Amino acid sequence: MEAVHRSQGAVERRYSDFKGPLSVTPVFVQDNKRVAALITVICLALLLFCLIERQVRRALGGDQKMRGLYPGNQRVRPTGRMILYHLSDLRLRVGSATDPPVIAIIRGIQLHLLDLLGLEPTHPRWPET
Repeated sequence: MEAVHRSQGAVERRYSDFKGPLSVTPVFVQDNKRVAALITVICLALLLFCLIERQVRRALGGDQKMRGLYPGNQRVRPTGRMILYHLSDLRLRVGSATDPPVIAIIRGIQLHLLDLLGLEPTHPRWPET
């Protein structure tokens, strides 16, 4: 029985993410298909949230801690919430036929996070037209 409850803390933290930064205003749906679709979309968002956190932590290696996420510059394990908070200021400068699109980096922590996620900010993926 102990093995069943060993990972319960991790599951409970994910539910707090589900209720916290991924929460939406109440949506009233009456069709079961729409309820299922809404739950699916929310679960996909939570999955992406968790995968982003896991990718950054794996890329850090070792103790999985980094500086620059919180004021005071202490070393902490990055959370999905803090990663998305720092990346939320990113802006895409739309390109033209002669000038490719570029991600506008405002702070160094953003560049570091994009690097940890394996994303190249100077050459964003853009559909060829």
